[in-house]
Amino acid sequence: MCLSLRTQVCFAVDTISRNQSLSGYKTIDSAGVFQLGFFRPGMSSNYYIEMWFKKVSPLTIAWIANRDKPIHDIYSSVLKISDGNLVLFNESQVPIWSTNVSPGSGSGSAISSSIVAVLLDDGNLVLKDYLNSSAILWQSFDHPTDTWLPGSKLRLNKQTKLMFTALE
Repeated sequence: MCLSLRTQVCFAVDTISRNQSLSGYKTIDSAGVFQLGFFRPGMSSNYYIEMWFKKVSPLTIAWIANRDKPIHDIYSSVLKISDGNLVLFNESQVPIWSTNVSPGSGSGSAISSSIVAVLLDDGNLVLKDYLNSSAILWQSFDHPTDTWLPGSKLRLNKQTKLMFTALE
């Protein structure tokens, strides 16, 4: 067990593989800086898949997956690898957020059973093929939300000439 501001189970792993999932208060941890799991802001009844700085007080959110589609039951909702994507299923097992990687993206082959999601120590959550670890299929740095981390991407709206971050 891991003690923090709330009791949660910490696996001290940075990866979600095909046979693993997150639900309840389980988290995955980068080597030292970040943690990913379900989080409920304040007294809200809404939960989100969020990445936060582990050792920063007060709690500082770095990234949110399902900002526009909260869930309400973290014990029957699950974040897992499904059909080659990292997918968040709500209480009714309806997918409400996904990395939306097309079958065969990056490698030109069929969906691999070796797809994993890894939380890196720079705050980048990546989806990749374990057998070809250099090929990143999807990364949270391409979809920044709350905090711009070094390596994240800023985009330019060519019509308005304004900089923005991509929101999921």
